[in-house]
Amino acid sequence: MIRAICTCLLLAGSAAALAAEEEPLIVGETLEEFFSAAIDYSPRLRSAEENLNVVSARKRMATGNLLPQLNAASSVTENRRTSVDPFFGFESLRTFDGERSFVRLSQTLFNWQAFSTRKQASLTEDQAESEYYYELAFLLTDVAERYFNVLQAQDALDSIAAELEAVSNQLAQVESMYNLQLAQVTDMYNAQANLASVEAQQLQLESDLALAQEALRAISGLEPGRLYTLREEVEVPEIEGSDQYWVRLALENNQQIRAFQYAERVANERISERMGAYFPQVSLLALRQKTNVGFDNVPIDQADITYLGLDVTIPIYSGGTRTAQVREARSQHRIAEHDLRRVELETREVVRSAWLQATAGDRLIEAAESLVEATELSSTAMQQGLELGTVTIVDVFIAVRDQFRAQRDLQRVRYDQIKAMLVLQREAGTLEAEDLLEVGEWLERPQPQP
Repeated sequence: MIRAICTCLLLAGSAAALAAEEEPLIVGETLEEFFSAAIDYSPRLRSAEENLNVVSARKRMATGNLLPQLNAASSVTENRRTSVDPFFGFESLRTFDGERSFVRLSQTLFNWQAFSTRKQASLTEDQAESEYYYELAFLLTDVAERYFNVLQAQDALDSIAAELEAVSNQLAQVESMYNLQLAQVTDMYNAQANLASVEAQQLQLESDLALAQEALRAISGLEPGRLYTLREEVEVPEIEGSDQYWVRLALENNQQIRAFQYAERVANERISERMGAYFPQVSLLALRQKTNVGFDNVPIDQADITYLGLDVTIPIYSGGTRTAQVREARSQHRIAEHDLRRVELETREVVRSAWLQATAGDRLIEAAESLVEATELSSTAMQQGLELGTVTIVDVFIAVRDQFRAQRDLQRVRYDQIKAMLVLQREAGTLEAEDLLEVGEWLERPQPQP
């Protein structure tokens, strides 16, 4: 499960994964490198980890309050005592060394509030653990999504560069025809306008690529290098089961839902704790004392005292404080119930949306591939028709635009299917380290640039 992700990815990634803000950025290329770096770099994950450490310490403190408490103390005093004879009025001075030492043992026998606090601490620890593992799963899927966003932006930029070259060639052809008086001036203006439009799209896509790279760097601390690209022959595993099946998995296994379930149980236990203020408290006391000093440091003969007893405290009246605390705890419990319901509804929505996108991915890819083939044929036919004079230059530019737009849509659909699959597995609580490593195997080293 998610517990194994951290270890597996750290072993699979690069050894130099973390780059501090003030140090030169380390370049990352593979998806595993960015996974490993993000685990060490993410402040949100570190905060979730430290929060787990905090609540674990609180649990130990709550447990310690129920265990035997042993205290010891010793004091040595130098005393000067002056007394006046009541009959003759003579003063007498007496000096002596006083010693007092004791060992005290106490053991809680019944304290409903302490018992309830211990149970709350245990539930809070489970809540913090679920929050940590959900944060880890969210971080890794977020890294994968940002990684694929960079790849998608790179592919779109490559596509627009090819489109720009094609449109530039078309413009050169139209200008040549215009010089030969075979094309109208409006055709040349239209060609120039299309070129300017493609150049503007290229600038926008360059900005999109820079933003995607910055988003990936911000979450991992690594500078994106020549990222591994998605293999052409990759087939995303088919999503089995209905949307109701995945929703049921999410309600049972989603770590965020579990965290809010624990939070609701903590709030319910807090009501029990507040009610415990009405119950008596019983403790066992054992005392061993040795002293030669009495009240007001009056010297006495050496005395050894052993005491064993029960301390019973019965609450009677607190001015309405306990009643108000119970009322507050009940309202907090209702808030926790509403928060749990809200998270369940949000998770249902995310799961259904991811399921629909993931299951429709194959059909969308097939449709996009068919559209790419059709637009390529249409673009070729339009080019031939222009040479024969049967179509206008406007028709050619529209065909070229549709061709490259279809190519970019195909690239987007492929990436969206993978991202939807990861989100679905994360929200359903079935995401494992092997799933993320398998996605990394779908990537290959990019071909060297000429």
